[in-house]
Parts: sequence; C-alpha cells; structure tokens
Amino acid sequence: MSKQFDVIVIGAGPGGYIAAIRAAQLGMQVACIDEWKNDNGGPAPGGTCTNVGCIPSKALLQSSEHFEHATKHFAEHGISTGKVTMDVATMIGRKDTVVKQNNDGILYLFKKNKVSFFHGRGAFSKAVEGGYEIKVEGAASETLVGKQVIVATGSNARALPGVAFDEVNVLSNDGALRVGAVPKKLGVIGSGVIGLEMGSVWRRLGADVTILEGLPTFLGAVDEQIAKEAKKAFDKQGLKIELGVKIGDIKSAKKGVSIAYTNAKGEAQTLQVDKLIVSIGRVPNTIGLNTEAVGLQLDERGAIVVDADCKTNLPGVWAVGDVVRGPMLAHKAEEEGVAVAERIAGQHGHVNFNTIPWVIYTSPEIAWVGRTEQQLKADGVKYKAGTFPFLANGRARALGDTTGMVKFLADAATDEILGVHIVGPMASELISEAVVAMEFKASAEDIARICHAHPSLSEATKEAALAVDKRTLNF
Repeated sequence: MSKQFDVIVIGAGPGGYIAAIRAAQLGMQVACIDEWKNDNGGPAPGGTCTNVGCIPSKALLQSSEHFEHATKHFAEHGISTGKVTMDVATMIGRKDTVVKQNNDGILYLFKKNKVSFFHGRGAFSKAVEGGYEIKVEGAASETLVGKQVIVATGSNARALPGVAFDEVNVLSNDGALRVGAVPKKLGVIGSGVIGLEMGSVWRRLGADVTILEGLPTFLGAVDEQIAKEAKKAFDKQGLKIELGVKIGDIKSAKKGVSIAYTNAKGEAQTLQVDKLIVSIGRVPNTIGLNTEAVGLQLDERGAIVVDADCKTNLPGVWAVGDVVRGPMLAHKAEEEGVAVAERIAGQHGHVNFNTIPWVIYTSPEIAWVGRTEQQLKADGVKYKAGTFPFLANGRARALGDTTGMVKFLADAATDEILGVHIVGPMASELISEAVVAMEFKASAEDIARICHAHPSLSEATKEAALAVDKRTLNF
C-alpha cells in the first residue's frame, strides 16, 4: 500500500532538504528521498555540496592553508616549528568527519521537523488522481503518493568526450577530494571554481600544478580588474595557468596521464602528470528519474524546464537547484527550495537572481554580487567605480594578508549600488554586506556613511564606497 504525503521531495541536497524542512514548517506532511550513501552504505543526505563539493573542499582548503602558514608564514610571527609534515590520510579523515557531521545534522533536522526520509532512488511511476506516484528503490522498496512533487536532483560532473572519470588518474571533484598522497605533478582542465580550489589545495601541499583553460580570458564571469588581480596572486604562488588552449588526446596509464594540447600560440604541447582533475562544468542530473512516465519536459541540456516560479509543465510538479536554469550554486538552490515550499502553501516565495553572491574559496578569496564593469559597459549603463586596496587596511596588515581590493560600481545618476567585487582576505564573509545593501537598493553613499568597526577588513568596503565619490580617507 502506498504512503500518502502532501509534498514529496526527490533529492536531499541543499535545495531538496531545505524545501522539505520549510514545507514541514508550514504544516505539510513531507517525504524526502535521497540515495546518497556513506562508506558504510548508510544515508548521506546533503547532495554534492555536502558529500563531494562545497563542504569537503572547504575542509581540505583549511587544512592545506594551515600547512602553508606553518611552512611559509609562521616565521614572520616569531614561531619556530622545526620540520613540518603533512599526513594526507589524517587530512582526508578530518574532511570525512566534517562531511559526516553535516550528513548527521540533516538527518537530525528531518527528525526534528517530522520529515519522513526514504533512503533510495526516487523516480516517477505515474500520475494518479490528485498527484503523482513515486517509486523508491533502495534497501527496501517503497511506493509513495504525493499531491505535490519537488525535484531537486542536482547535477553531475561533466566529463571530457571520450575520457571517462576513473577516479584514480582522471578525477572529477569526487576523486579530487580522495587523493591519498600529494601528487608530484597535477594537471587540471578548467580554471573555474573547482579547478582553482582543488589546484590550490594540492599546490600548497607541494604538488606542481598546471591548469589548462580553453577560454582566452581568466575567470571571464568575474570583473576583469578583480580577475587580473587574482591571476597575479596565483602566478606569484606558483599556480601555472595556461589560457586559450585546445585539448587533444588524453591517455591514462598506470604511471599517470598524458595530455596533448595546443597552446594559445598554436604550438603543440604535451603535459605529463600523475593525476588529472577535469573540472569543465556540470550537467543537470535527471538519470533514472523516469521523466517520460509523466511527460516532464526537459530542455536540450537535460535540465528540467521551469518558469520563473520553478513550476514545470506538469501541475503540482516543481524543480529547483542545479537541475533547472540559473547558476549552479548551493545557496541559490536553498532559496528556490524555500520559495517553492512557500508557494505551495499559498505564500509568495521570493528569489532575486540579481543579488545572489558568488564565491571562490582560494587564497586570495574572490567574491562578487551584481554586475561587472564589463557588463555595465556592454549594457550602456553609466556608472561610477571606486576601489580600495587591502594594502591600506590596518587589519589586513595585522593578518599579514594584504593582497587584493574591494571594488564598488554605482549608478552614475542615482548612486544605487550595481555591483560589488572583492578579491582578498575573507571576501566570502565581506560580500554579505553588499548583498544586503543591494537587496535594499542602497546607494554607495549609504555604505560610506555607515560606521564600520576599527580595525576590521570591512573598513575596506566602506572605503571603496567612499572611493566612488573620490573621497577615501586612508588611501
């Protein structure tokens, strides 16, 4: 006999588990289905973000940053350590512990909010009167019926044509997080978020890292001035980044991987590495969802087609996160999950795509919200720009990390903030002030007039806002 629910959520990543919790908070009977398993075969909710993405990569970035501080920067503070070594197995073990803590936290939240969790693969079976039948295939098979269904099945790593991930030599983000020893030579194809973050982890631990990027520009989505500043810092660190390359044959053998490519000058090159990380984007995950059983519409990319409210072509079926249009970001998925749960309850869920922040957790960190200078020029928008370097910030000097700047872009006529771009220490935390300001349609002058604690990195935000009107106080 089937189990009846008001809402069934397929997928327990950031979009799915948050949607399930919010729907339960609003008084609905909710089921959430997820098939992700931990090493013991138990449930591991949290999706790509928790299991092989945002959370574990930040754990490794933190460990590798501690190692680099100990080996290269402690002496500046008068700290002597002797020989410093890295036990990679312990580092990976700590990462796994952090992941499990997050998995367990989500299971606790389901219990707390009375969300029924089903461990297995969820798929559409058929439309029934007043809803949809969903089959769950796992340790125990279940049949569920829901009046409303939210699909939050996320995305998968995109492989290079003809080069499958073996997660031994040719690695996706998953394999990149499980490397058992520091490779002498590491190749990375793609200079996006995953490529830069994973490249940074292993570079800090002693790997010779080369990143191959097909596009002629570095971080094309980032404000050009900020991207140039970041590239300068990465070059100084020894992260080799080649732009405008064309990848040829890739051969994987026991001893490593050989990558044939043509560089920006048109010269044939060969890169020999121990491990290769392929990070060329992600594709929506609808594998095994059985969309054809109910006629759920997909686009040419395999993404579920939705409108501005995340409604699909089927009544009562919604989709959120990486499996639909828009940026593939965990926090975007969360906001859509909350909005859909509220719309189902008859409320007015809200997601503002113009104020979604972006972050790259390298060192220096890169974060931005709103439009870039090149976008404003292309759109013919008249604007004013203001920048302030961390070199002139007292807290950054005390931290010993003065790389980068804060940049404000404001409307030339109204002074409304159109974009804020940061490269430097703790950019991921500093960007929130800009998101709040833009959500409330603040002007640069509003931020310039707010008292910021001294000494703090946030003073650089205030000073950049002052710079829009050419009146910085500390530079």
